[in-house]
Amino acid sequence: MKRIISTGAAPAAIATYSQAVEINGMLFISGQIGLDPATGTMAEGGIIGQTRQVLANIGEILEEAGYGFSDVVKTTCILSDIANYAAMNEIYGTVFHENAPARAAYAAAGLPRNALVEIEAIAVR
Repeated sequence: MKRIISTGAAPAAIATYSQAVEINGMLFISGQIGLDPATGTMAEGGIIGQTRQVLANIGEILEEAGYGFSDVVKTTCILSDIANYAAMNEIYGTVFHENAPARAAYAAAGLPRNALVEIEAIAVR
């Protein structure tokens, strides 16, 4: 049975989607941008600050659903500028440093709210 995951500790959806959906022991986390859930504003500090906030948001959603970062098997990282890849990857590596999930990373012409990075994740128990 499908279960919708929602937590106030991560930004509310800004369009028609759920923060995450769990089904058959798999958790699909919608793309997260660097919005601070407390203020509703984009995290300061450029790509580093936004990547930290994105990962914090994903962490809160994982926790709400009863998962952890070690359960993540796949991520997709979307950057507004591929020149930010190295900086994003440095912060990403602080969370996914051992047994890292499979990943795709690419640049897109534009992200919601002029975000510099968006990351989606799939976790499995």
